[in-house]
Amino acid sequence: MTGAGSGPAAGRLTSLDAFRGLAIAGMILVNNPGSWSHVYPPLLHATWHGATPTDLVFPFFLFAIGVAMSFSFASRAARGDTRSQLLRHVATRAVILYGLGFLGAAWPSFDLGTVRLVGVLARIAMVYLVAGTLVLFLSRRAVFAAMLALLVGYWALMTLVPVPGFGAGDLSPEGNLAAWIDRAVLGVHMWSGGGGVYDPEGLLSTLPAVSSTLAGLFAGDYLRSGGAATGRLLGLGVVLILLGHAWDVVFPINKPIWTSSYVAYTTGWGLVTLGALYWIVDVRGWRAWTRPLVVYGMNAITVFVASGLVAKSLVLWRVTGGAGETTSAYNLIYETAFASWAGPLNGSLAFAVAMVLLWLGVAWGMYLRGIFLKV
Repeated sequence: MTGAGSGPAAGRLTSLDAFRGLAIAGMILVNNPGSWSHVYPPLLHATWHGATPTDLVFPFFLFAIGVAMSFSFASRAARGDTRSQLLRHVATRAVILYGLGFLGAAWPSFDLGTVRLVGVLARIAMVYLVAGTLVLFLSRRAVFAAMLALLVGYWALMTLVPVPGFGAGDLSPEGNLAAWIDRAVLGVHMWSGGGGVYDPEGLLSTLPAVSSTLAGLFAGDYLRSGGAATGRLLGLGVVLILLGHAWDVVFPINKPIWTSSYVAYTTGWGLVTLGALYWIVDVRGWRAWTRPLVVYGMNAITVFVASGLVAKSLVLWRVTGGAGETTSAYNLIYETAFASWAGPLNGSLAFAVAMVLLWLGVAWGMYLRGIFLKV
């Protein structure tokens, strides 16, 4: 157990693994309802402007990547890794992450004519590559300046640059600059859920997402410094949440276009959550309850990729239902094993919880066997 006023200068933070595991468990929960027609509102993304608890999940994971980057790069440098070796590590990891994302998007038809070229893992890959490169080649002061410049510059681009047919400052799904660039560059290789209008993990909106990770980097630096972390993380988190709300007045909090106010707001909640976990787990030493989250966090990307492939396969696998109609295996499981006794809404939630527990079982089996597939 660490003292109340100290943090680990090096080594692994149990609270960080728990934080990352919380994000992955949240991703699986919100991505796998039994039916998208029956979901409790907090488990859905905001329709456009605004944020629900679900809108915290992805930025939390990017924030955790930044925290881990601080510890990882320091550890590798202490072992004697050169900047060239670290850059090679960053580039290799980014390529693997993008490849896994491409696999998930193309699976199982591999129709290269329409496959989505961006997505959650693609964004993680691009953010990690840009953030890692900045960290390796710039001083911390310059990295901090870059983090702010990305947020302010994105705000300026989205509000001042005119979009053909819409003008400047149009933040509607179709009229915003980020969506226009995605349509021009990606074309049919966009998220189908946006109706070909926008992509929530598009190109331009990746820039402010880099700041989400860089904010985590500075949180990690502070934790490594051994300062009295809890109070300052919580205090700064509250300030950023309030800043996000204030910025929302002129640049609305919005996940699909990852607005700068959204970065401030979600980073604030990330700091509050990590600060609370740090105090509970690494300062007070109350660790036992976090074991399921830690298990998730130790194989986060593996579980996320596998859960996505399995869910997509179940949706595409056509089977015959009880009344003789054809349906997906996914829907059949939901209707017969969950909705049949819990009803449509609670059955949909029960299905999602079951998926979380199923993949926890897989991750736990890997954990007990010492299998940690790092990307």
